[in-house]
Amino acid sequence: MCLIVLAYNCHPDYRLILGANRDEFRDRPTDPACFWNDAPYVLAGRDRQAGGTWLGVTAYGTLAAVTNYRDPRKMVVDAPSRGNLVASFLRNLLVTPVEFLGVLNREGERYDGFNLLYGNSRELHYFTNRGGSSGPVTPGVHGLSNHLLDTCWPKVTVATSRFEAIVQQTHIDPELVFAAMSDPAPFSAALLPDTGVGPERERLLSPIFIDDEGYGTRSTTVLLIDHNDRVTLVERTYDRSTGIFSPRQFSFTIGSGFP
Repeated sequence: MCLIVLAYNCHPDYRLILGANRDEFRDRPTDPACFWNDAPYVLAGRDRQAGGTWLGVTAYGTLAAVTNYRDPRKMVVDAPSRGNLVASFLRNLLVTPVEFLGVLNREGERYDGFNLLYGNSRELHYFTNRGGSSGPVTPGVHGLSNHLLDTCWPKVTVATSRFEAIVQQTHIDPELVFAAMSDPAPFSAALLPDTGVGPERERLLSPIFIDDEGYGTRSTTVLLIDHNDRVTLVERTYDRSTGIFSPRQFSFTIGSGFP
């Protein structure tokens, strides 16, 4: 997952409005969003290679999402998959966000650089193992890519600006979020960060929606949680060879049983 934009506790009807693009190698095997057979309260896509996920929510209102922190100069040898952090939090219904913070503090350095959003319908937290900015997420519009939360990379700045406009709408149509997350235009080299991958790859990775042949945006997810605990998750997976988006939509009320 390489770009997450969210409006948290700043809309009269919604606690959370979230849009996320998952960027990944196109040949990495992936299952689309569904309720997991081995944890039927977890709704998430699944990385078939490592078994984890990049974003998910449960029937009980817990949620988590991860992005990598891009710095190839500080790679961890034989690091576990960062998607396991999301899966671990979603699977363990008894762990609180505070308790999970203890796990992250103890084990976070085992992983390559990552950013994790985790919590529930009442509280949301941010953790990174690459800096000192971890803590509760404040109300407002936030953007997260492959650096720290709210870093002013061009894709983050533009996407959060679009979300600020979306939040002004009374009714949140997922199509507005999909539109905000679908821009394939690269940004000027002068605006791009230097993360150690070279100018050509910085430009390839710069768009909100990456449309490269071997690596790019594989799916976009919209997650809405309203003040009545109604959850809506809409996912579109993208097949670049055909240009077709495959949509999947789920809706349920937290704590009311399975949809």
